[in-house]
Amino acid sequence: MTITIRRIAILTTLLAAFVVALGAYTRLKDAGLGCPDWPGCYGFLTVPESAQEVKIAEALFPDAPVEAEKGWPEMIHRYFASFLGLLILIQAALCFKYYQRSSPSAKADRARSSIKLPFFLVGLVIFQGLFGMWTVTLKLWPQVVSGHLLGGFATLSLLFLHVLRSFNYASENELPKQTVQCASGVFKWTLLGLGLVLGQIFLGAWTAANYAALACPDFPTCQGEWLPEMNFPQGFNLAQSIGPNYLGGLMDSASRVAIHITHRLGALLLSVYIIWMLWQVRNVARMAALLVLAALVLQIILGIVNVLWLIPLPVAVAHNAGGALLLLTVVNLNYRLYLLKTVRLLKPVRQRDEMTIINSEASS
Repeated sequence: MTITIRRIAILTTLLAAFVVALGAYTRLKDAGLGCPDWPGCYGFLTVPESAQEVKIAEALFPDAPVEAEKGWPEMIHRYFASFLGLLILIQAALCFKYYQRSSPSAKADRARSSIKLPFFLVGLVIFQGLFGMWTVTLKLWPQVVSGHLLGGFATLSLLFLHVLRSFNYASENELPKQTVQCASGVFKWTLLGLGLVLGQIFLGAWTAANYAALACPDFPTCQGEWLPEMNFPQGFNLAQSIGPNYLGGLMDSASRVAIHITHRLGALLLSVYIIWMLWQVRNVARMAALLVLAALVLQIILGIVNVLWLIPLPVAVAHNAGGALLLLTVVNLNYRLYLLKTVRLLKPVRQRDEMTIINSEASS
């Protein structure tokens, strides 16, 4: 890829990380309904603040009094998310232009694959916009809030994958046969690890969407008990009715405890699996494995501190960011192993042609 595309990819990924953290901040500030309409705010492009604007806003939405301290986080999040969508669209256009300029042999291989991910991201960010709208119009319906959070993490991880692809070009002469075989053997386990991380992120999203983070204010017990009262069927009822305002959550204590405990147990099982997985890949992708381990330890610490300190806003936002960091390190590990296990399948002539194209574009 050209240097311009690479720079846009890095910028877009950094912005996506900021938008994910900003979304967590907005949710944790209970500002998800700071503006009761979409895409504006009480019918305005910005949060109404003058006496006249507030009067108009409250006449339009009598059940939602204006709270500027909640409206601004919501609108700022929307502005940055919209700018992220614009950058993703620009990135796709640049990648398509690069594809059009590529040689016929390149079009048949990497250049063709290089436009699939950017255009998929365009579709994903449009879908994310719809989820952002439904989050407001359906009044924080937990299913939509959880889906919106997962979509944000998916967007970030795929943008990061796009950056990784712009930097990594394997050469089959660099690696011994034993390393390639080992990478092929452990790749399925790291891929499973990626799926488990995504599952744990969903549990975190479901915990946040149903306001279950404070259901257990102590650790490692919950409400002073190892087995508190729990209502799993209600806690994981995905058929909650649409219509009520879910700000603050509508579930009873036993249902929220069930969600919270499941999230804790999921974190424990995930940690055990990741440690085992990293032991399996220690001789294949040591640095990538160490990054995953560091992110895992940080996330465990933040999770425990979150509970013991009763969800302080900075720590809660950091815990969300830590989840994103753990996901990105696992994506990086999977991509490294993917390169290692497929490197023997690449043809030397094709690689030399490809590297010639890349080096000529990088120097231009």
